[in-house]
Amino acid sequence: MRLKGLAALAAVALLFAAAAPVFAQSLADLAKREEERRKKIPEPAKVYTNKDLSAGQAPSTPPASATPAAPAATPSDAAKDKEAAAKDKAPARDQAYWAGRLKALRDELARNDTFAEAMQTRLNSLQTDFVNRDDPAQRSVIERNRQKVASELNRLKQSIIDGKKAIADLEEEARRAGVPPGWLR
Repeated sequence: MRLKGLAALAAVALLFAAAAPVFAQSLADLAKREEERRKKIPEPAKVYTNKDLSAGQAPSTPPASATPAAPAATPSDAAKDKEAAAKDKAPARDQAYWAGRLKALRDELARNDTFAEAMQTRLNSLQTDFVNRDDPAQRSVIERNRQKVASELNRLKQSIIDGKKAIADLEEEARRAGVPPGWLR
């Protein structure tokens, strides 16, 4: 039992003796060393970006016999290039862009809503005229007009529903694009 205790004590003593005192470097010392290291570098290394790659520099190619033939450009590649060019020419999507689109949709919705109210008033008027007329010829003319107004009113109601959906879709598109909510007010 004493031997086990002595062996454990010896092991602990060896661990403490073997552990050299560790001194932490100060941040100032590290900064000085880094500054000296940077001074020794003759010039900064070249950083390549995507702009450098698309600048038109052709990479060196091995002889044609060493490389397999590259596939020809497909029509879909040309379409992708056109889409990329169209995106580059697209208007900037800033606050004016988003506010303008939303304003146009809201103006159209308000115009359709006002027109629908007018058509409803016209339909009510024609309904009253139809009930108050006894002459079948006059009633048939009023009925035709009433049918036209009713179909136009139904079309307007559908366009109001579509307009509200378009506004909701625009708000969702703006949310996904990371547009600040204040831009859509």
